[in-house]
Amino acid sequence: MGYHYRTWLFSSTSLAIGTIILLLASSVTFAIRGIRQDRATIAKDSVQVTAFTLNQYKKSSLTWSWVPKVEFAVNGPVVSGDQLNVEFSLTSGAWLSFDCRTQTRGVDSRLTVECGGREISEDKATTHSGPVNFQIKMRNELAGNQTVLFSGKFRVGKAKSNQEGPKGSSYSVYYVDHDWNLSIGYVFYEYDERFDRDDPRRTAKPSFNIAIWSRGETNEFAVPHIFYKGTEVGKMYYNGREMGMPNCSVPEAENNTTQITEPAGQYKWTRWKCTFSNVIPWNRSSDKNETMFGRLHLFSENPGEYEIKIMRSGRLIRTFKFSVDRAGNLVDNGFASSLKLGSDRLIVPVQVLGDQDGAWDKMSWRTDAFYGNPLPGFTAP
Repeated sequence: MGYHYRTWLFSSTSLAIGTIILLLASSVTFAIRGIRQDRATIAKDSVQVTAFTLNQYKKSSLTWSWVPKVEFAVNGPVVSGDQLNVEFSLTSGAWLSFDCRTQTRGVDSRLTVECGGREISEDKATTHSGPVNFQIKMRNELAGNQTVLFSGKFRVGKAKSNQEGPKGSSYSVYYVDHDWNLSIGYVFYEYDERFDRDDPRRTAKPSFNIAIWSRGETNEFAVPHIFYKGTEVGKMYYNGREMGMPNCSVPEAENNTTQITEPAGQYKWTRWKCTFSNVIPWNRSSDKNETMFGRLHLFSENPGEYEIKIMRSGRLIRTFKFSVDRAGNLVDNGFASSLKLGSDRLIVPVQVLGDQDGAWDKMSWRTDAFYGNPLPGFTAP
């Protein structure tokens, strides 16, 4: 993450390349270099809001309350005098406003921000459950201006805590409902951070990754499989043992309660990053495509539609599809670009199968996606 995408529309009046144009003219492909921007923007897939539960309300320990904690990433530039601020309002009106630590950043650089939670005074806490509106703003008193970078909304619920004793049943643990995430997946490439942005070695041999959400308590999400023309690809073996097996063991984002509920883990959403070692977009490096265990599968050699299937505990739990063009670029389906996502990820509709995520709202993507910023034309399978 941290890199923006440029879309290329392929068109030409040349009859000599007409065949290629027929294939690519209607496609928008994700390229490897970002569009330089002159103002800060929010990477929308980085925004995470947590209801931080406090063990008191108005100085009384008989009732629990909550304050917001916010995490997000800002794509630069962030210039001298800029100050990030987050404002929240309830159905009753304006509620809370606080500044976030802000540091300057250049163009094509990213600032990761975390604020709120324990930083907020307990006298600002609320017992409200239901809809909450918020805005992330950037003000600059040197320049005399203020800009709204992100506007959103979310729903806060409350659940019974795991506290025992006569008072335990009265304690409520608060959470932000993130069921909308389960229907949304990401496909993206990552480049070699050892080299500068303009160094061709940086993008010579990118890795292929996906990210998928789960709900509930689990230490390791699942095992992904990738299919091309109905056949699983990227499989290599040595002495009967699979080599370079893809996995989804890295949690890159998590929404969880800050106190334990009863039962535990029921309001936890995790975004898992999955990496495929034997499947890559292209290879422009000096490395060979042939390895001691077999040949790497390159998108640039095998354009078209791919399908991801994810297994957990021997059961199929997720499927989704995406396409690549003849250069190995991801073909934009319009969802990330319509949202102005602010990162180089492709958004894909995910089919959720089975019951391993427990009971969840399967229609929440219609209204709640990206904190009240649903995707035009998006339909979950």
